[in-house]
Amino acid sequence: MAAAALSGTHEDQDNAARSLRASDATPGDMLAAAGYLFVSPENLGTISGEMKEFFDRCYYPLLGRIEGRGYASAIAAGNAGQGAEAQIDRIATGWRLRRVAPSLIVRTGADTPVAILAPKLVQRNDLQRCRDLGRSVAMGLHLGIF
Repeated sequence: MAAAALSGTHEDQDNAARSLRASDATPGDMLAAAGYLFVSPENLGTISGEMKEFFDRCYYPLLGRIEGRGYASAIAAGNAGQGAEAQIDRIATGWRLRRVAPSLIVRTGADTPVAILAPKLVQRNDLQRCRDLGRSVAMGLHLGIF
């Protein structure tokens, strides 16, 4: 999903968007960015541990320094997604970020032990929705809309 969203941002040749794993992202990376697209799986009703660690590590160093920047989120979930969405939104609210697009929640339907443990296949139309979200966020930033 993150790769599809990033590919959507590159449809505008002037775009400098890049994708970082949560474990590699630093407060400096956040300060250097004009906006954010947070992509995470929902695990047990919350964001992934790696994404949580990123927010824990970056939250206080960025407090008061990124206010007003735009953000959006894309979440891969079995059947829900709202728990991870709410968690990201709470953190973004603390940073005083501005949601610039509705959450994209891709539901895989994995709700049995076998399905939960199996590799997930994101459907073509959902990948297109990720590309569209990436393109929308990038274009809005490029045009100064947000």
